Amino acid sequence: QVQLVESGGGLVQPGGSLRLSCAASGFTFSSYGMSWYRQAPGKKRELVAGITSVGDNTNYSDSVKGRFTISRDNAKNTVYLQMIGLKPEDTAVYFCNAVRWWIGRKYDYWGQGTQVTVSS
Repeated sequence: QVQLVESGGGLVQPGGSLRLSCAASGFTFSSYGMSWYRQAPGKKRELVAGITSVGDNTNYSDSVKGRFTISRDNAKNTVYLQMIGLKPEDTAVYFCNAVRWWIGRKYDYWGQGTQVTVSS
């Protein structure tokens, strides 16, 4: 059974920091690219950051570049999102995503999300 379980969300003041974790199980984690997405109320889900299966390449949305860092530990089947300098506009539900293309088929898994609220 495939599971992606996010944790680490919460309420933080502007300028604060949070570290999100996503624990994976039920699939070969080290074969999947991993990403963090977020969705604010009334807005579309957007890509925040991504990392390759072996962790040798990352990408970020312009809105979080320089403030967020994605990383992964394949030994622990976990991907992280370190967030610093948080802004009210970072408030959203953050989702973990795993994706892999294999013999013409896309394997795509999502977690249930974790709420991040940035407010004073």
